[in-house]
Order: sequence, then structure tokens, then C-alpha cells
Amino acid sequence: MKYDARFERDSSRVPRNKSLKKNKVRDKNAKKSVGSRTQKLSQNIIKTLSFLLSQFVAKPDIKRLYIVWIIFIISGVGLGVNLVRLQIIQGTELKRLAQDQQLTKSRPFVPRRTIIDRNGDMLALDRPVFTLYAHPTLFKESKDAIASKLAPTLVQGTIFAKTPAELLSLFNKAPSGLKVAESLPEEISDNIKNLMLDGLELLPSQQRLYPQQELASEVVGYVDGDRNGQAGVEYSQQNLLERTMPKLRYQRAMNGAWIPEQLATGFVQFDDLKMQITIDSRLQRLAREAVRQQMEKFKAKRGTVIVMDSWNGELLSVVSEPTYDPNQYYNFSLDRFKNWALTDVYEPGSTFKAINVAIALEAGVITPDSVFNDEGRIFVDGWPIANYDYEQAGGRGSTSVRDILKYSSNVGMVHIIQKMKASDYYNALQRLGLGQTTGSDLPFEVPSQMKNRQQFISSRVEAATTAFGQGFSLTPLQMVQLMGSLANGGKLVIPHIVRGLFNTKGEAFWEPNYPEPQKVFSPESTQKVIEMMESVVHDGTGKAAKIPGYRIGGKTGTAQKAKDGVYSKAIVTSFVGIMPVDKPRYVVLAVFDEPQGGSGGVVAAPVVKSVIESLISIEKIPPSNIDEVQQQKEAEKP
Repeated sequence: MKYDARFERDSSRVPRNKSLKKNKVRDKNAKKSVGSRTQKLSQNIIKTLSFLLSQFVAKPDIKRLYIVWIIFIISGVGLGVNLVRLQIIQGTELKRLAQDQQLTKSRPFVPRRTIIDRNGDMLALDRPVFTLYAHPTLFKESKDAIASKLAPTLVQGTIFAKTPAELLSLFNKAPSGLKVAESLPEEISDNIKNLMLDGLELLPSQQRLYPQQELASEVVGYVDGDRNGQAGVEYSQQNLLERTMPKLRYQRAMNGAWIPEQLATGFVQFDDLKMQITIDSRLQRLAREAVRQQMEKFKAKRGTVIVMDSWNGELLSVVSEPTYDPNQYYNFSLDRFKNWALTDVYEPGSTFKAINVAIALEAGVITPDSVFNDEGRIFVDGWPIANYDYEQAGGRGSTSVRDILKYSSNVGMVHIIQKMKASDYYNALQRLGLGQTTGSDLPFEVPSQMKNRQQFISSRVEAATTAFGQGFSLTPLQMVQLMGSLANGGKLVIPHIVRGLFNTKGEAFWEPNYPEPQKVFSPESTQKVIEMMESVVHDGTGKAAKIPGYRIGGKTGTAQKAKDGVYSKAIVTSFVGIMPVDKPRYVVLAVFDEPQGGSGGVVAAPVVKSVIESLISIEKIPPSNIDEVQQQKEAEKP
């Protein structure tokens, strides 16, 4: 038989075609078992190995066959290892990365809770505002035309006002992203939308609004740009004012947009709770006006008025001047944000004499009829102590405790306190909370300051100066708390501003739980002191606080200010009033820092009178003596 080369070529094709069929079956199985990336890799390997195998079949060689099978085994093992790495070892991490790319979570904006006063008047609320951007490159009309149409909507006379020339100048600064105005209210933004101008963009946001402006800023505080409270109850009650909402889950759609997977429970509706505080806006407004007028009259550096209901510790008014507008807090210096009624201490002076008389009565060392010799001036450990009017009146001689308070005798108070042991007196002061804070819910309160026990007991002059309200210091708020203990029968209540969270029906959802008042005096001792304080207003140093028909107890105070450990000519004047004497409830304190002239009875007492008159009208407090009221009305007739 003749040798035919074509036969050799044709016969070599037969096993090659069979091999390719087998490989196609293997390739199909591989596609089912591995991912897309692994499939391509395996296909390339299989095609290469198939080609080699076809060559080896044509020219059989046992060694070559071994090599091919080894390559097959190594490739299979490699694919298996890679699958194990991707599916098992790195599977969890790869799944997390994929979810991070395809899913996201965000907490939807929820308005901060509203703050209202005791009568439901709005003090703080959230409102939608808008930031206006201009993109001149997108304008369909000329810049002049856009400026002319836009300017009238930015109301003249407001902080948003801009003239057409100002807008045109702004539009020429950049082709896009120009901020025209921010914090625009809804009504202005609606007017801009109605213009239907291309190239103007309004971005919504939320802003805290204080509709009463500075009326209660020292109490309410303010919220910064990050929506964090920075003062007042906005700071101290941050957790209660912020509503909590669940996060929403978003999934990326095919076009790249984020869509929510599902609405979180409670997303559509949130609670209607409002935080109510104890302030009465009507009284607050009248008290602030009275303080401002007196500050201007006597050129005082600062002034404060506090009104407290001693039966429960509720603060009806807290005024601290000068103050700030929380809507524009960024325009004021940092010292304005301090509510100095509780962040600064002062020496109370003679207003503290009433507390000292109560301490002595409680200790049993005096009675209201006890008599002491008022020399007008004495020396204690070589230090001179004199009455404020010693140069004019000299010594008063035998003086009752009632008259010591009435005429505000420093010498008489020293004699009263000297009837007690210094250690007992110090213990009594500590029981009253000196050296501590009142525990109020208003933030940044500082503790009162007094000498340590060793210093106080070892020096007789320490007790002597404390007897007439100097040598130690406290906040005006703590002074109100102490006077409240006289008004309510001897209990040390916590001065507070928060009433709780209430719904729109006035039902309480949450109310603060204040500790039980501490008993520091007996009702008998406190009533005796208040009746003695009534003589101060009736015909003593506090006559400027007298209101016909109403029984008011009071005490004046004028204390030197200490600077660098030395008493200066600068003074702090004050007056505290308690009313009505026959059923004590309300405490009103006025303090003025560095007035130019005057005393507590001249500077502070008229302010307390004005505030009490407003309180009588608001709370509808009846007079104790109707005949006296009628006589006053007759006298005022022309």
C-alpha cells in the first residue's frame, strides 16, 4: 500500500475533534460552578490545554501526557483554592463592601421640641429657612434682568435686602455657586420661586427661632449652627429637646439614585410634646423694663431681678442685664451669654441680716424683743466695724432686734451673732448650703464661697463681718433660695425653671423629680423674721418698696466690692421683698452692680416695688388692707 500523507493528516483530525467535544462539556460544567471572572480564566486554560493535548495525541509521548495531566491537576487545585478564598475566607468582607456600596443609612431631620412659658406662649421653635444660590451660567435672561426681578423679593429694610446693583456685582464674581442670601423665611422663598427664573437655587434647612427675641434669653439660651444648645435650657435640657428618630435605610437604584428600602416605624408622625418652663413672659417683660430703666438712671454696670414662688421653687422671672438676642447670638460678645444671676457671686451685705436673725432665733439665743447696745462703731480684733449712718446718727444705744433689722445696724448684728459659738454659727451656715450650689436646673451655676472652718473659727472678725453680710459671697439665685426658706416656713426648695414635657392637650408626659425640700428653720422663727422685715418696708430703709394695702417684708443691702482682696469704693446694691406677709409666698430680689450713687433702698427697692405691682396684677393677689387701698385711691384723685 502506498503511503498517503493526507491520510495521516485526516486521521489526526479525528481524535482532535473528539477531544474538543469533551472539552466543551467540561467548559459548560465550569460555567455552572464558578463566577464570571473565574469562568473566563478557566476557559482560557482549558483552550490552551486542549490545544496541547491535541498535539500530544497526534504524537503520543507518555512523558508529555504526564506533564499535561499535572498541569490539569495544578490548574484545578488553583481554581479551587481561589474559590475557597473568595467564597469562604474573604466572603464576609466582600459582602460587607458590596453592601456599603449599595446600601446607606441616614437619620431624617426632626424638628427640635418647642419651648413655651407657663402660659403656653412660644419662646423657641424650629422653622424652615432657605439659602439662595445663583448660577449665572444657567441664566436664560441677562444678569441685569435677573437682578432687577430678584431685588424686590429681598425685602428692603431687612437683613436680606439687596439692590439690583449689588446683585449684579455679585453675579459678575463667578459663573456658579454664588450665595445670595441665607436664612430666608418661607414667604420670601415662595416669592422667589414664583419668579420662575432659571439659575436660582433655594436649598432648604431648619433654623431655631426665638420669637420673643431677648425677652428670656438668659433662661432659654440659644442653639448654634450645629443645632447644639449653648446656654440656658437649650443647653441643660438638650436631651429632652431633641427628638429621637430611627434611621432610614437607602438602597442605590440602577440609575445611581438612593431610594428608601422602607419607612422606619414612627417616621411619618412624631410626638407633639413641648417643653414648658416656669417663666411668665408678661412678668419677665415688665421686670426687664424696670431693670433697664434703673440701670440707665444710675449708670449701673449690671442688674438682675429674680422672682420665685417659694412654695415650690418655680422661677417666675429671671432677668439679667445686659443680655443678647438669641436669633443673632453671633453679634454679641461672650460675656453677654453669662446669666450672672447664677454664674457670678457677690457679697450680699445687709440683705443677709434677715437670715442671720433667723439663725439666732432658731438657736434660741435671742427673741424678737431682745435688746442690744448699738454703739454705732466697735472694734473686733482691732478691725473697726461701723453702721452705714454712723457719721450722721452716731450710736443708737439700746436697740431691739426688730429695730436692728429696721435700721440695718451692723453693730447690732455683730452683737446678735456673738451670742452664738463660732462653730455653731458656722454649722448653721453650712446647713443653709453656703459653699455649695442651689442645685438649680439652669446651667453653669457656681457655688457660694466662704472661709474654711479653721479660718472662720480662729478669727473673731470672720463671724463679725458675716453677721452683716460681708466676708463671704453667693449668687443672687442662692440669695433668693435662702429668702424662700423664710417665706415658706423654713424649707430650702430647689429654684428651678423646667416644668416638664406636655402635649398639645396640656397633659404631662414627663415632669422633673426634684428632691424633697430640706428643713432649715421652724415656721415660728421664719414668721417672726418676716414680720420684722415688714417694719423695714413700712418705715425703715425699704420704704421705697411700700405698696398701699399690701403687707410686704423686705431688706435692703449695700455692700462694698472687694478687688484683689481689698474693699474698694465700688458697691453692689440690693433689695429683697417677701409678700404677702400674712401668707408669705413670693420672693423678689433685685441686685445692681456698681451703680453710680445710691443705696439698696434707693436703687433696688423701687424696682422690687414695680415688679411686685406687676405680680399682683398677673396673679390677682388681693390686698391685705382694703381700706388702705381706698384711701390711696382717694388721695390720688385730682
